[in-house]
Amino acid sequence: MIHFNHVEKRYAGGYEALSQLSFNIAAGEMVFLTGHSGAGKSTVLKLITLIERASAGQVMVNGQNLAAITRRRIPYMRRSIGMIFQNHKLLNDRTVFDNVALPLVIAGYSRDEIGRRVRAALDKVNLLDKERLYPVILSGGEQQRVGIARAVVNKPPLLLADEPTGNLDPELSREIMALFEQFNHYGVTVLIASHDLDLITRMPYRILTLKNGRLLADTQARGHERAIQ
Repeated sequence: MIHFNHVEKRYAGGYEALSQLSFNIAAGEMVFLTGHSGAGKSTVLKLITLIERASAGQVMVNGQNLAAITRRRIPYMRRSIGMIFQNHKLLNDRTVFDNVALPLVIAGYSRDEIGRRVRAALDKVNLLDKERLYPVILSGGEQQRVGIARAVVNKPPLLLADEPTGNLDPELSREIMALFEQFNHYGVTVLIASHDLDLITRMPYRILTLKNGRLLADTQARGHERAIQ
């Protein structure tokens, strides 16, 4: 599903965010990406979603070489990826229903299909009774669940999350992670960037650890760690 082959990302001024980064994530896996602040976690997600382009190396997502995707094709490629952010990025002047519906409206779905899919997504995150409310009156955990519903409403095969529990207390963080597990059980590939080691090391999933833009360790779900030379 995701293949990084000796990927580098350099910014103007010479700052190197990623250096010779290689890893593979199979379809249907749930994987955590961790590391210190500035280790390169967000850069990895930006490359996968083509917010940024790699400076060198190859990034493959769902069989597509991202270097070959033209700017015009980027919006279509992103329809196969659900993205969840730490700060939710919800539209406060629109209802919960309208926030979740937005990707479907952009994609041109019919009104009936939008209604069916939005309510199914809200039901999965236990917010069906709040579809007419506005995000501003929801709790932080509820707002994050709205963001998750919006990310999965068009049934993408790949789900990415950037510090999705960063602003939540431990109990709400566990609830959000349980939702990601639920979607993974449905066959969705899940990649979560998180610095919450106390939470993610308690879960039975693979962990990729970055340090200064390089892969420091690949800790397998069974608890066996393979250090990266």
